[in-house]
Amino acid sequence: MCELLAMSANVPTDIRFSFSALSQRGGVTGKHTDGWGISFYEDKGCRSLHDPNPSAHSELAKFLRAYPIKSRIVIAHVRKANRGRVALENTHPFIREMWGQNWSFAHNGQLKGIKKRTLGQYEPVGATDSEHAFCWLLHQLRQMYPTRPSDYKLERAFSELFASLRELGVFNALLSDGRTLYTSCSTKLCYIRRVAPFGRASLIDEDMEVDFAAETSPNDKVIVIASQPLTSNETWTHFTAGSTVIFRDGDVIRHYEGVVAPPL
Repeated sequence: MCELLAMSANVPTDIRFSFSALSQRGGVTGKHTDGWGISFYEDKGCRSLHDPNPSAHSELAKFLRAYPIKSRIVIAHVRKANRGRVALENTHPFIREMWGQNWSFAHNGQLKGIKKRTLGQYEPVGATDSEHAFCWLLHQLRQMYPTRPSDYKLERAFSELFASLRELGVFNALLSDGRTLYTSCSTKLCYIRRVAPFGRASLIDEDMEVDFAAETSPNDKVIVIASQPLTSNETWTHFTAGSTVIFRDGDVIRHYEGVVAPPL
């Protein structure tokens, strides 16, 4: 299965340390060799890079590990293909506009029967279950809310729609509009929250260590989400299976468990 990475922070933050670990899982420490992608939000803009080559050996990934792009919201993905050939159009994160904002989405898992669900104005470009699920999500939201609703209504809608998708199989997913990070866990996701006093962290997949005290200010708050822990000397919090967790500005905003999917 694919692996996911995301970050939510209250200030623009460098993701290179965590991305270095994730990229190694695309051909060195893992078998997720069927492409990779990453999206960075900068105000209303979204900078996105995709490559169908293995991330561990990608020249583009090598460039990214050396180039400090700072962002408050990041979503990344390394792919192990199960539906859809290895191709650029099938690499995550997928991006669409809704309510005048760029939405990014990445998914890990298989969803039996997802392509039987009716789509509206959003259509997939590639052949993955994931992109179809993303288009279905946006279509459902557009039908419910022609204009953007309150944060609480949107959070509740996502928790119910995510629950519906989890009924089809494995739906570990990341979704963001650049302000809020919405996450779904079917089987495995975890996160680490870094706040002052900051310490050192050592990667599992690569011989690399960072002293975050030297890289941050006392008011910084950063949450990193991953399919599996990325560091060996920090305590990661594992999501509950069947949950939706919502993050903003380096904080956990809401946690939904046991939400019943709405009738379709």
